[in-house]
Amino acid sequence: MKFSEEQRVLQISIIVVFSIFVLRLFYLQIIDDSYEIWSRQNSVRREIVYPARGVIFDRNRERVVVNRPIYNLMVVPRQVKSDMDTAAFCRLLGIERKTFEERMNQIVRHSRFKPSIFAAQISVEEFAAIQEGLFEFPGFYAESRAVRYYPRPIAGHLLGYTGEVNDKDIDASSGYYLPGDYIGIAGLEKTYEPYLRGLRGIRYRYVDVHNRVVGSYKDGTLDSGATPGHELELSIDIKLQEYAEQLMRNKRGSVVAIEPESGEILVMVSAPGYDPNLMVGKARTRHYKVLSRDSLKPLFNRPIQAQYPPGSIFKPFQALVAQQLGVVNPSTRYPCGGGYRMGSHTVKCTHVHGALDLTESIQFSCNPYYCWTFKNVIDHHSSGSPPSKMYETWRDYMDQFAFGRRTGIDIPNETKGVLPRNAYFDRYHGKGRWRANTIISLSIGQGEIALSPLQMATSMSAVANGGWYYAPHLVRSVGSGSDKRHFRGKKFETGIDRPYFAVVHEALQRVVDAGTATAYGRIEGITVCGKTGTAQNPHGKDHAVFVCYAPRENPKIALAVIVENAGFGGVWAAPIASLLIEKYLKGEIKRPELEKRLLEANIL
Repeated sequence: MKFSEEQRVLQISIIVVFSIFVLRLFYLQIIDDSYEIWSRQNSVRREIVYPARGVIFDRNRERVVVNRPIYNLMVVPRQVKSDMDTAAFCRLLGIERKTFEERMNQIVRHSRFKPSIFAAQISVEEFAAIQEGLFEFPGFYAESRAVRYYPRPIAGHLLGYTGEVNDKDIDASSGYYLPGDYIGIAGLEKTYEPYLRGLRGIRYRYVDVHNRVVGSYKDGTLDSGATPGHELELSIDIKLQEYAEQLMRNKRGSVVAIEPESGEILVMVSAPGYDPNLMVGKARTRHYKVLSRDSLKPLFNRPIQAQYPPGSIFKPFQALVAQQLGVVNPSTRYPCGGGYRMGSHTVKCTHVHGALDLTESIQFSCNPYYCWTFKNVIDHHSSGSPPSKMYETWRDYMDQFAFGRRTGIDIPNETKGVLPRNAYFDRYHGKGRWRANTIISLSIGQGEIALSPLQMATSMSAVANGGWYYAPHLVRSVGSGSDKRHFRGKKFETGIDRPYFAVVHEALQRVVDAGTATAYGRIEGITVCGKTGTAQNPHGKDHAVFVCYAPRENPKIALAVIVENAGFGGVWAAPIASLLIEKYLKGEIKRPELEKRLLEANIL
């Protein structure tokens, strides 16, 4: 067979290339053994580069949540020597041999070839003690991670915490999360997880037989860096938050403070609270069990989950709705006589007044006034509508103040409170068989109504603004620089005409200047408008309630304070609110005796 010229050239080329390849292999394997030594003594390790979780700041750019380094001790089972000195390794880590065997057996069942966590969340101090000895144990190496740290041990209920992902998290993440990753479990850490978590990177490195890094694989061309999480800027004033938690020490209850013009939450305290650093690291599960069994319920987020009958703080809202419906005006008077009588039953008043006008009825918190008002709204409205229809009209107005529905705050598990619709009373009393007197307790904030402290503070923002408010929120912005994204809650209108607020503003100022909150609510140089209340508690002593805003003109802060089992609102709740207003608006406290009484009080 004869070959063409082209075929001969192709054959020669193949022979030349093959010869070069054979000669190169001969040189590397027979003459030069350096490559053999390198390949035998080194392997490529694939490392995950974990991103720094986003830092959280308060409204004044003080760091509230930061990261601190920890280490995971990793192991690749196939790289562990069969003659490893297990006893020495256990002494290095301070563990029992049984623990070592149990962990290794579990890891091997998972994979002999993939890196797995042998010991998680080793502190910097612990790692320093074992670092020098690790090189003696091939197959084991350290991987740097970061966990949360709270410079001020406060605000755990709103900040939340992180923990390792479970199978459900991994399945729902469409491949983002891997075993051993951290995820936000509660509070802001959970709500803003997509912003805070960042993006993982990958790094390939040569390591020797002692797991020491000796170089980058392919000069790092295959590596990808981690992208840090976005920072959060909170609406919280962390110093005011800390002061509020100090005032609520040895007490049960809540404090919520809101900036009325923006809906930004300045303070949100659940008392008793807990140090959020307890929910970090290996000890989190143990601490969680202890806290969850505590009879004082420190894990219960009272500002958004507790529900209390509002008591007398409900009266200003009754006054607003009744004016809007044309039932009362500033000069309307109703008799007191010490109580509102319904046959054998009487709704008592704490005082025996003459016939008060609308302003005085709020100032002196007259129960009969609001019983008569409620009766005339529900039973005798000029529209001639039946009681059930008028109740729904009345309730719809109350709903606009965030009563009986969630405010939409940006942390999970908020309760919607209780304010039944007429269908509830139809089922309970029979359709068409109930009237105002049947549910008269609602008129004074008792009976079938319960509000969260957040709802109380939100409703006072609406009063302070003269009929509107923004949904309360804890985060002002996400990100930084040109990528910064600002947040503002949805704006709500109450449906109450602005002129009707004037009499309520005047009455609430009189409550503090010359009414039920006079003793502890007044602040020199600041006009405070507020209302005391006593929330009935069927299981013990009543709860003290105080809601307020200040100053009257151009209000900067609205508050709700609940002190459980403390009795009258003017004695405990009002002075706490008053000191917080003074601290926020003046920057200092000029009533040290009052401050000392509250800081030292123990009414658990």
